[in-house]
Amino acid sequence: MSRPMETLFEASRAGRVGYALPPLDVPGVDCGEALQGACRENAPRLPEMAEVDVIRHFTGLSRMNYSVDEGFYPLGSCTMKYNPKINEAAARMPGFSRIHPLQPEETVQGALELMYILSDMLAEITGMDAVTLQPAAGAHGEQTGLMMIKAWHESRGDTKRTKIIVPDSAHGTNPASASVTGFDAVEVASDEEGMVDLEALRALMDDTVAGLMLTNPNTLGIFEKHILELTETVHRGGGLVYYDGANANAIMGKARPGDMGFDVLHLNLHKTFSTPHGGGGPGSGAVGVKAELEPFLPAPVIVKKGYRFGLERLKDRPRSIGRVRSFFGNFGVLVRAYTYIRTLGAAGIVEASEMAVLNANYLAKKLSSLYPLAHKGWCMHEFVLNGGPLKHETGVSSLDVAKALIDAGYHPPTVYFPLIVPEALMVEPTETESRETLDRFAEAMEAIAAKARKEGPEAFHDLPVTTPVSRPDETTAARNPILRWQFDENS
Repeated sequence: MSRPMETLFEASRAGRVGYALPPLDVPGVDCGEALQGACRENAPRLPEMAEVDVIRHFTGLSRMNYSVDEGFYPLGSCTMKYNPKINEAAARMPGFSRIHPLQPEETVQGALELMYILSDMLAEITGMDAVTLQPAAGAHGEQTGLMMIKAWHESRGDTKRTKIIVPDSAHGTNPASASVTGFDAVEVASDEEGMVDLEALRALMDDTVAGLMLTNPNTLGIFEKHILELTETVHRGGGLVYYDGANANAIMGKARPGDMGFDVLHLNLHKTFSTPHGGGGPGSGAVGVKAELEPFLPAPVIVKKGYRFGLERLKDRPRSIGRVRSFFGNFGVLVRAYTYIRTLGAAGIVEASEMAVLNANYLAKKLSSLYPLAHKGWCMHEFVLNGGPLKHETGVSSLDVAKALIDAGYHPPTVYFPLIVPEALMVEPTETESRETLDRFAEAMEAIAAKARKEGPEAFHDLPVTTPVSRPDETTAARNPILRWQFDENS
C-alpha cells in the first residue's frame, strides 16, 4: 500500500533550498524606510525543499486529478467537453502569450482584432447587438448583466423595480447574482412538464419587477416551449429578460436567445466554446446585449477605427457601468474560443449542438428503465434522472451511486440538483463522446443498480476505495473546512 501523500510542510526539512540567488552586487535598501513600515516583522514560514521534491509533489497532485483528457466527464450543467489541442497551440503563440495589457494599442493590434472579431461572432451566434468580453466567469457575467439591467431602469427614472424573478429550477448563481447586485430574488414555480409556469409568472409580474433570469433549455434539459410568451409577459410588465448561457451548448447555431426575446445574456466560453475549466478557473463570462443596453456595457470597449483597432474608454461612455475586471478579460480563454469557432465554422457549430442533443437522448433512453427520468419526453443536451425509486427500494442513494461511479472509472454526474428533483442525477454527455463511451457508462450504471439490489446500502458506505482519499465526512468538510496549514505552536 502506498503511503499517504505529505503536504509541502510535512515534507519540509530545515536548511534545504530549491534555488539560491546570486550574491547581492548592488547597494542595499532599507525595506522598512522604503515601504514606510509596511514590511512584515518575521519571514514567511515557507516549506524548505529541493526543487526536485517540489516538482515531484505537484506532479503527484496532478496525477490525482480527473480530467476530460482521461475519461468521460458527464457533469450535468457544466458541459465538460473535450478541449481540442489546436486551441492550446493557438493560445500559446508568442504573439498572444507574451504580450502585456499595458502595451500601447499599436503594438497589440492582433489581440485587439481577435477580440473584436470574437465579439462579433458571439453576437451573431446569440442574436445580440453587442458583446463585452470582460467578465471573468459565468456568475461574473450574470452580475454584469444585472448591473446593466439596473442601470437601464435607473436611467429611465424607474427606481422602484427591485425584484428579479428566477425559476425554482435555476442555477444557484442566479439568485446569488441578483442579491449581490441589490435585487430581491423572487422564485417562480415550474409546471408539471418541468417548464416555467406561465400563469405563475403572470401573477408575479408588477411594476416592481426588474426582470426575469432564465436558461433555455433549463436545468432539467427541457426547452421552454412557451419562451416567446414568457419573454413577452415580462416585457409587457416593463421588465427585461436575462439569458443564463450555461446551457447554450444545446442550441448554438440552432436557435438564438436574441430571437426568443432575451435582452441580455452571458456565455460561458469555458463551457460552450471548449476551454478547459474546473478548480476555480480560468473562465470567461462574455455578456451580450440588445442595442438599448449597449451604452451601458463595461468600458473600455474595443472599437475599429478605419483599419486599426482601439479602445473606447470610460470618459467616452458616460452611461457605462464601468470596468468589471482588470484589463480586457481572460485573454487566453478568448483565443481558445475564437480558435474553436473558426475551426468548426457555422456548419460545425450546428453539428456540435445536434450531436450534444443526440448523445443526451441516446443515453437517457438507455438509463431510464433503471433510473426514471425526472420528466418524460425528449431532452436537449442533458437530462435528470430520479434516484428516488432506487433509494426507496434498496436504500442506496444518488450519492452512493456517484461514489460507486468513481470506482468504476468515471467522474460522477451532478447530484441533488436541480433541487426540485429528489435524489437527482443530472447527466450531460456533450457532443464529443462516442457511442462506445456512452454504452460503457450505461453498463456501469446498470451494474451499480444491480449491486444495490443484490447487496444493499452497506456495500456502498465506504466507496470509493480506489482513490487516494476514500469517502470523507462531507458535511463536516463543508461546515468546518480546513483551508490552511495549521502550524504546531512549537515549530
